[in-house]
Amino acid sequence: MTADYEGERYGVAVIGAGHAGLEAALACARMGVKTALFTLTLDLVGNMPCNPSIGGTGKGQLVFEIDALGGEMGRAADAVMIQSRMLNPSKGPAVQSLRMQADRVAYRDYMKKTAEHTENLDLIQAEVTAIDVKDGRTAGVITAFGGYFPVGAAIIATGTSLKGRVIVGEHTREAGPDNTVAASRLSESLSENGIDLVRFKTGTPPRVRSDSVDYSLMERQPGDDYPVMFTTENPGTNRRDCYITYTNPETHRIIRENLHRSPLFSGEIKGTGPRYCPSIEDKIVKFPDRERHQIFVEPMGLNTEEVYLQGLSSSLPEDVQKQIVHSIRGLEHAVFMRTAYAIEYDCCDPTQLLPTLEFKSIRGLYGAGQFNGSSGYEEAAAQGIVAGINAALKLQGREPLILKRSESYIGTLIDDLVSKGTNEPYRMMTSRSEYRLLLRQDNAAQRLIEYGRYAGLVSDEKYSAYLSLYGAVEEEKEYLRTHSLPGGEVLDSLLIKHGYEPTGAGMRMAELLRRPGITHAELCAADGRSVPRGVARRAETELKYEGYIKKELEQVARFSKLESKALPADQDYTEVKGIRTEAAQKLNKFRPASIGQASRISGISPADISVLLIWLEQRRRNGQNS
Repeated sequence: MTADYEGERYGVAVIGAGHAGLEAALACARMGVKTALFTLTLDLVGNMPCNPSIGGTGKGQLVFEIDALGGEMGRAADAVMIQSRMLNPSKGPAVQSLRMQADRVAYRDYMKKTAEHTENLDLIQAEVTAIDVKDGRTAGVITAFGGYFPVGAAIIATGTSLKGRVIVGEHTREAGPDNTVAASRLSESLSENGIDLVRFKTGTPPRVRSDSVDYSLMERQPGDDYPVMFTTENPGTNRRDCYITYTNPETHRIIRENLHRSPLFSGEIKGTGPRYCPSIEDKIVKFPDRERHQIFVEPMGLNTEEVYLQGLSSSLPEDVQKQIVHSIRGLEHAVFMRTAYAIEYDCCDPTQLLPTLEFKSIRGLYGAGQFNGSSGYEEAAAQGIVAGINAALKLQGREPLILKRSESYIGTLIDDLVSKGTNEPYRMMTSRSEYRLLLRQDNAAQRLIEYGRYAGLVSDEKYSAYLSLYGAVEEEKEYLRTHSLPGGEVLDSLLIKHGYEPTGAGMRMAELLRRPGITHAELCAADGRSVPRGVARRAETELKYEGYIKKELEQVARFSKLESKALPADQDYTEVKGIRTEAAQKLNKFRPASIGQASRISGISPADISVLLIWLEQRRRNGQNS
């Protein structure tokens, strides 16, 4: 492959400086690997082209896990936080998730500065147009101006820019998010190297001027009284309120009367959109009986009038968008600053990837983020840090990092993508994990920080803080198990308050805590003690749900036996006697690494798994290794 000039040799080239690319590049560089981070424009490093927030249901867990591994997203979000809210606070700890409103421009500036000041990392504005593959291995990347950069590995994190096409009504143009330049030539190189690409679609809502919005007609949505942060036990400071308003019958009439102008229904949009974040016109068609839909009015930053209308994603023509917005209470006189748009883009079929996020067919080539078929900043960053760690570990000749479903949401996300694939932009939700009581936000460090230490991304200071908190939680749990609240007026009043019969005798504090309604704070007040908030929250959760946690751990132990049964990488499954033809074809296509992974492939039945287990046992007896 020819080029006009040869640039500096790097260990890793990361293509794209969005949320996936940043985490990947920072991980590689911090692990001591010389890294080039390529971006189409330096002005949009760490850009938030969609909602100005970090976290959310299932996504907040990902951010805590990224932080536990030594990633940057949580630190950046904390630094630019506008408002912090814990979602599902009235529900159990398994489904509670932190969502943080962020200052969009400040987040971008924070990430760009971080990249610029990270040792071993060069931030380069250039379009990568081709991957040079030699003998099945990544050898270099080529840029639009004829540059050739030899590399040991490359990570594709192109977001929605890869062959991006922006669509508003009848109008389309080749572009990336926020009307930036699209990466138009890399797709051809990937296809030539045997990578299967698919076409997905996502979109954003309009942005309007804050001073043209009548907030008095909306529901105020303040931040929490105790604003939780991603990376510290200390509370943050809420700086702005968000608001809620609703669509109405007039809004729905306008949309229905203009569906013939929607590229979503005219056939102009070919890509598959996200099921869990549909456009407003899609909602009206799919839920015709709904009288209204929520619209969240969210600030884009502290130093801008721009506000985000979450829930109004659309690709309808601009004139129709304005009619829709002006039909909504509080937005009657809203002034548009950005028009909503849909964007189509190329991404890969993620079943071509190993659990390390390396392509099975090309050594040293990794995918991360929306390029792998996911949606969302948090899903992207989670894949980015795993791809970056694994690319660096590979170049260093060390064992790869493969996170299990039972120990992380990141493991669940990656396993879902590489084992099952996705026919729409994949979004993380707590319901995707069968182990969500084990995978809470508050114990992310306990589950993953040792992996971050192994990679070299967790500082001694951070590790010491983790050990201190963990030790304090264990001490508090032991105290609650061994100490009693003496019988008498204090205990009786507490029991009566929650509808329980007085005992006349003392009770173990742990036993009291397991009774529905009784809180750790009440026990501390009755016992005359003060316990740090983070310690109290963890201890209360782990004692209240101790029985359920034990059951999930038993389930993990049972399934881990299947995960530990490795399958040979080069097996032709049509030669396995007794297995169905469809199953053999699926196994040959997906190449699962273990029986556990095979069991999660669509079309593989329990009977097929039984055949594989018998076949593996026969191989073992014959002295054949998997």
